[in-house]
Amino acid sequence: MPVQSVSNVKVVVPAFNEEATIAPVVAAIQAEGFGVVVVDDGSRDQTREVAAQAGATVLALPFNLGVGGALRAGLLYASREADAIAVQCDADGQHPPAEIKHLLEALDGADIVIGSRFAGKGAYVARGPRRWAMTMLGAVMSRLHHVRLSDVTSGFRAFSPQAVSVLAQRLPPDYLADTVLALMIAKEYGLRVTQVPVEMRERQGGMASSGPFRSVFYLARAVMLVALGLLSLGLRSASRRLGGEGR
Repeated sequence: MPVQSVSNVKVVVPAFNEEATIAPVVAAIQAEGFGVVVVDDGSRDQTREVAAQAGATVLALPFNLGVGGALRAGLLYASREADAIAVQCDADGQHPPAEIKHLLEALDGADIVIGSRFAGKGAYVARGPRRWAMTMLGAVMSRLHHVRLSDVTSGFRAFSPQAVSVLAQRLPPDYLADTVLALMIAKEYGLRVTQVPVEMRERQGGMASSGPFRSVFYLARAVMLVALGLLSLGLRSASRRLGGEGR
């Protein structure tokens, strides 16, 4: 998709207690020519006020839903426009807005484009159990979508109008729903998935919403959810085949 034709792009920024970083993130996205929708996920600080002062459209959730719920709210907002394209971007400054154009270019042949930290660009490193879980999830999703996916937990993504429409209705509010479970939904609806290499930075300020041990726990939980999801997909596929044979 030519970058010059993306006036209908909304960059959705889920944010929870990110008053230290949200203003420069909004400014950097705007400098690339994109509209910004900050979804304040029940923050207890001044995130929503700072984002509004920076010029973003702000959707304020009454309590903390998690990234999945915040992203879904942003996609619902974006879907009000015909042929809406959305980009998911973190509020902590890890995702350089200059890389957004590369995600959008790859939408020419896909419905979901993942910005991968591990595809040969940059020097981002993950180690230990967290990296093991990410590798396992990547292997499963690569096999499921028949394409190499090295960073399925990346929260830097672009969504075609079809993906916006589907995920705005189906995305659950769980942790990693915006990443791993979104890919399960994509498979169910026949959405095409790909990745592009991007360079990401370390968090530019504030505190992560989950520490390393909690992140590992949630990644392990995601592995179990994926296993259950694959079983569910297999059962539905078998049911459709049996239904066809019975006609």
